[in-house]
Amino acid sequence: MDSKKVRAGSTEMSFYDEGKGDPILLIHGFAGSKHYWDKIIPDLANEYRVIALDLPGHGESGMGKDRNSIEDMASTIKEFLDKLGLERVTLYGHSLGGYITLAFAELYPQYLKGFSLVHSTANPDSEEAKEARENNAKKIQEEGAGPFIEGLSRKLFSPDNTEVNAKEMEETVKIGMMTKVEGLVSALMAMKDRPDRNQVLEETELPVLLIAGEQDQIIPPEKTFTVSRQNIEKKVIQNAGHMSMYEQPEKLVKVMREFLAKI
Repeated sequence: MDSKKVRAGSTEMSFYDEGKGDPILLIHGFAGSKHYWDKIIPDLANEYRVIALDLPGHGESGMGKDRNSIEDMASTIKEFLDKLGLERVTLYGHSLGGYITLAFAELYPQYLKGFSLVHSTANPDSEEAKEARENNAKKIQEEGAGPFIEGLSRKLFSPDNTEVNAKEMEETVKIGMMTKVEGLVSALMAMKDRPDRNQVLEETELPVLLIAGEQDQIIPPEKTFTVSRQNIEKKVIQNAGHMSMYEQPEKLVKVMREFLAKI
């Protein structure tokens, strides 16, 4: 897959654009990149136009601003869609990408056919989690990204999958090390400061898909499944942690396709 670049506001965005049909936009998680979706894009691109981007400060995208809030990143994505001439998309957000997806659904619902949180939550950080974000940001600034990324990668996968997904774990470290230090710090502060967005799930009339990993060590299913309504589907990916796109790509594609077929 070939990377493309476009300027969205003050940010130069790197992205994949594969296939034809109804457009899907994939937003990766913290310290990730568009490469997180490499295993599932070819399958989905047989029927859909699949776009996967690098968030500001991640992968091959620029920072744009010194600091980007969750709302800033949602605004950048809106400008990105405008540049590509896309009026409505189905949005899938993984982890940090899910926080941005909720902000986007709150600010720009007219751009969406539906949206999905993939191993993410509408809950805000706890006070303990906020303190951990602050400490991690300081540690990254003082010691560099390496130790933090190594530690993070061990938590992303189910404990049952650490051997079978050893190569994928190594890949997430390489991807994480591509993230700019300022991008890591900015994203940590954005996640720390994000508000409770359960009201978005409670009020939206759009179709919503909530996807959780059965063995997710970072965001367990109960933190993903916070709201129940008729327009909200809930799916658990068995034998997966926080990275079903690596651990169970076929199962993830199946639930994504089922959701797309309905909307």
